[in-house]
Amino acid sequence: MSDGLHPAVVSAQPSQRDEKNPDAPLFEGEYQDRLEKILSRYPFKRAALLPVLNMAQQVRGWISPDTIKRVAEILELSPAYVRSVASFYTMFQLRPAGKYLIQVCTGIGCDLCGAEDVVEGLLKATGTRIGETSADGKYTVVEVECLAGCGFPTMVQINDRMYENVKAEDVEGLLKELD
Repeated sequence: MSDGLHPAVVSAQPSQRDEKNPDAPLFEGEYQDRLEKILSRYPFKRAALLPVLNMAQQVRGWISPDTIKRVAEILELSPAYVRSVASFYTMFQLRPAGKYLIQVCTGIGCDLCGAEDVVEGLLKATGTRIGETSADGKYTVVEVECLAGCGFPTMVQINDRMYENVKAEDVEGLLKELD
């Protein structure tokens, strides 16, 4: 394959990048090729819903109502079904996110190790509330149930980068690292 992406891994691309273009065309050019590779992995189109939503979010930065409609058309599903799946998973953003989407695990393991203090520190430092984007458009802080790093709490994911053992006193340095 000329792009080096085998159909088995084509959907495993970054879903949150610093640069986002909410008006970018979906499933055109290189993304049409990736869509075809994703669809080739599944016997039924509907089974490709998660990787197709992931790719759409990578392209546009969030899953808009127009994106839901387009994905539904391609996969021959109802928009209501696509929205129900997209709203179930915390990895999908149904609102525009800041340049940096900051996800903090508040599952039981991380919570016991200070996740709430990390969340409060991030909200204070970014001047936001949970799920809101900062006035400068840089930060969106959200709580998620699990980031699959239970051995290294508190886990924080910023776009596609994972941070382990984050404490409240690490927040300032973490944000400085982004700029």
